[in-house]
This record gives sequence, C-alpha cells and structure tokens, in this order.
Amino acid sequence: MRLCIVSETWSPDVNGVAHTLNRLAQELAGLGVTVDVVRPAPRGRQRATLSGEELQVRRLPLPGYAEVQVGLASPGRLRRFWQRHPPDVVYLATQGPLGLAARQAARRLGIVCVAGWHTNFDHYCQDYGVAWLSGATRRYLRHFHNGCALTLVPTHAQASALRAQGIRDVDVLSRGIDGELFSPHHRDGALRARWQVGEHQPVALYAGRLAAEKNLALLIETFQAMRDVRPDMAQVIVGDGPAREQLQKALPEAHFTGFLDQPSLARHYASADLFVFPSLSETWGNVITEAMASGLAVVAFRHAASAELINSGDNGINLDPGDATGFQQAAAELCQHPADYARLGRLARLTVLERSWVGIAEQFKRHLNNALEAHHALSPACRIRSP
Repeated sequence: MRLCIVSETWSPDVNGVAHTLNRLAQELAGLGVTVDVVRPAPRGRQRATLSGEELQVRRLPLPGYAEVQVGLASPGRLRRFWQRHPPDVVYLATQGPLGLAARQAARRLGIVCVAGWHTNFDHYCQDYGVAWLSGATRRYLRHFHNGCALTLVPTHAQASALRAQGIRDVDVLSRGIDGELFSPHHRDGALRARWQVGEHQPVALYAGRLAAEKNLALLIETFQAMRDVRPDMAQVIVGDGPAREQLQKALPEAHFTGFLDQPSLARHYASADLFVFPSLSETWGNVITEAMASGLAVVAFRHAASAELINSGDNGINLDPGDATGFQQAAAELCQHPADYARLGRLARLTVLERSWVGIAEQFKRHLNNALEAHHALSPACRIRSP
C-alpha cells in the first residue's frame, strides 16, 4: 500500500496531531506501507523522515498565533504530485484550505480519501469569540467529511456526535502510548530538587498548549485552590502559547518550562504526582495517556480520552464537563492524600499499557484496506476518473 498523509502540522511541530501522525507513519512503515506526506514547509525547510515522498507547500501562520499554521496549495499542484507518486489512498488530517484542495485533487484522480477528525474547530469558535460562525463551520465540516469514503475519530462519543450531525461513514481509531518512554522509571530526583520539593511533597503538572481553548482560567483557579490546602505543593506548567504571560502573572510560584522534547517531557511527567487538565477542546488528548502511563493521578473532565479510559475513583478522577466547582474541589482534596494519588497513578499506568502504537497502526491499515475494497467494489461507471 502507498498512503499519502495531508496535514497542516507535522514534526518538529509540538502538538498532539503532529505526534499522532508521526507515530502512525513510523509504525505503518514497519507494516510495509509507503508513506508520503503533504504539509506546509516548516521553518528551515527540513524534510520529514519518511518511507516515501514529501511535498512542502506554502504555509500561512494564523494572525496573533504564529505557532498554528494553515497550508496553501492549488488542486493542480497536488494532482501533479500524485501523478508522479500515485497513492492508493489519501488520508486528510486537516479540513482547512490544504485539506479541501487535496480532497478536490484526489476526487479528480479517482483516489480514495479517508479523513481524520483531529481538531474540534466548532469548539474553537466559542473559545475565540466567534460563536456566530459555529453553525457555518459545522455545515462546512459535514460537507467536507461526507465527500470522503470514511472519517476516523478517536472516541466512540465523538463518533456518535458526528453521526448525529449528519456525517456519514464514521468509525473509531484510538491513539496509542509508548509505555517505555512514558514511565514512572524516569522519575528524576534532581529535577524535583530544582522545583524545591522533597520526596513526600506533591507536584501538580499541566501539559498542553497555553491558549484560550484549554480552559486556562479554571487551571489557574484549581492550582490556587490546591496551594491553599497544600502550600508546599509545586506547580509545573509544560507548554507554550499566547496565554503564557497571563498564566505567569496569575501563578507566579509555578515553574514554566516551555515546549520540551519527548525525553524531557517524559522526565517531567514521571517527576510529578498529579496531572491537572481542565480542557474540553480535545478530540483525544495524548497528554492524558502520557500522564497515565507515567503513573500520575489525573484530574480531568469526563471528555475525550478521559471519558474512554478513566473510571473515576479507580484509576483517576473525572468530572462532568462544565462542573468547575467540582473540578477544583476534587483536585484540592486529592493533593492532600498521597496514598490515594499514588494508588490512582499505579492503576492509571496499567490501564493504558494495553494501547500500543503498533496495534493502533494495524487498525488504521485495516480501515484503509476496507475503504479501498469498498471503492473497488463500485461499478466503473460510479467511480470518479481523471479527465
């Protein structure tokens, strides 16, 4: 099989989508799949490490948020690339301008398109003050995904929600975890010493983009409530984004790390004790599984990965979405009981160790094969041909 992934983010970008796609590409190559990629040109124009070819297109950073970019390419340029390197199937990881151009080009060439749902764009409309665009955004997304053979989402709840919105042919592809990279074995006493905590003092950690969609006002209130009952607790915030300055003013005692490479991120998780994650914008949330694999007690809303993986009180704590008061109270209560957060962390790791990336890649390949078989089963008259 030859697969072409079209995405507006890829390594070395630091975000959940780039991480997921990079791991899938690595594992698929091990399963004999040639993986090409179409993406915006990164800074420095370095090439991705792939088994196949790469097309870098023009990138356009979003105004006021340079870390996020969209890709721009004409359908004609994409057709010429695919005529030189014909894929069996195209995976559209983005529904933006690049994804739409790719879908149009693939349809002209008769190439099967499978789409992924990696970002809740309609949710972002609420977070960035343009709620009036939510309806139009949902209509566009329905049009986009119903033009593909299959749409893959990370959770069963998300699949049900999309079907209710009129999106057809939806199935579930979960996310994996590297249980050797993210492990309690990477706990680092020297790192904890830099945070000025002893072995029995708690460390609460957040990891993710520092931006409006992450519900950071609740993170601030929760960290403050935790410090009220455990003044000796350290707070660590991993990540970067436009809200960093605001957070640093609100939480002057917290340790801000910026973006970290994977080994450093693993050490930070393992050296903490609790993971506090108030966001409701994720389609999955790789940071949840990374924290669980690292042996942390997670406090999150019952949403995305948390809803799929956490049985509250057993292997973590999850609250009804929107219960901000309950969220703060649960985190403040948990940080006072070391035996409880240690027990939750141990069981959290056992929960996620079953989810290997190679297993997820095998599922992905089966979905792609099924889409190809359905395409080939169509009569020739029904197939879209290049002119």
